[in-house]
Amino acid sequence: MTYQPPYTITPEILNRVATISETIGRLTVLTDQAKALRLRRINRIRTIHGSLAIEGNTLSEVQITAILDGKQVIAPPREVQEVINALAAYDRFDSWKPEAENDLLEAHRILMSGLIDEAGLYRHGGVGVMAGQQVIHMAPPADRVPQLMADLSGWLAVTDVHPLIASSVFHYEFELIHPFADGNGRMGRLWQSLILARWNPLFADIPVESLIFEHQAEYYQALQESTRQTDSAPFIAFMLRMILDTVTTTAPQVSPQVAPQVVELLAAIQGEMGREALQAVLGLSDRKSFRERYLKPALADGLIEMTIPDKPKSRLQKYCLTDKGRQLLAHRGNG
Repeated sequence: MTYQPPYTITPEILNRVATISETIGRLTVLTDQAKALRLRRINRIRTIHGSLAIEGNTLSEVQITAILDGKQVIAPPREVQEVINALAAYDRFDSWKPEAENDLLEAHRILMSGLIDEAGLYRHGGVGVMAGQQVIHMAPPADRVPQLMADLSGWLAVTDVHPLIASSVFHYEFELIHPFADGNGRMGRLWQSLILARWNPLFADIPVESLIFEHQAEYYQALQESTRQTDSAPFIAFMLRMILDTVTTTAPQVSPQVAPQVVELLAAIQGEMGREALQAVLGLSDRKSFRERYLKPALADGLIEMTIPDKPKSRLQKYCLTDKGRQLLAHRGNG
């Protein structure tokens, strides 16, 4: 009989899963490569800042950016080391499998290198979960940790529950076990992001940690309430709210800023249409204005494409919507 963590899927949890899935679907369609790479860097820095700040690291996003760029930063050496380690761990992110225990141990070794003696090893002593000065949870004895972690990884490998829920259950159970002497919080958050990124790669760069940092008291409260109920539903609901808030606030940054003229053009296109036909539908007589304010921006954003791309000035040239253009129109129609 395989291990089954105790959790209840409430209507609130189901609704949040549906809303997050829909929002992430829109983001995936609207993200273009150049913006995605810029955003990836910004969000990676926000993620690391948020996750380390929860653990008391005082370095700012500006200082973390400087370390990423290889610049000297005047700050406590331990805090600089934490940032260097976190940057190294996120660089390896794509190579790890969430259910592989060896990958989990390697991630901890990188994350805690030079900070604790037991980096990459399960703890050998007792440990409690602290919220400020208060012990809110005494973790299981050290000799039970390998079996508990094997059970949890085994469950993750076979569960068919939605990744948004599975990642939150794993995160909660991981914090309950507290398998390492230190670094459990940042490892739990890193591994939840990893599970989510296997579902949708955008999650590698969506900075949920920065929102958790802003709602730190609620984070600990949700952990405590789940422990009290012996059911991780309160923690799942909290994490889904953080994820939903993060993907919603990330959306405007990722979505191209589409001018009203471009939206008009997209709405006017039926199948394949030439320039003259489009100008006629839109009631525009100035060819130059149409090209500069309607056609060029729509082509540049990949919302429309030419039927004869290798001959842009062909008199037979026509234009049609791309998948991205159709999705954007559908989103506008529903919004």
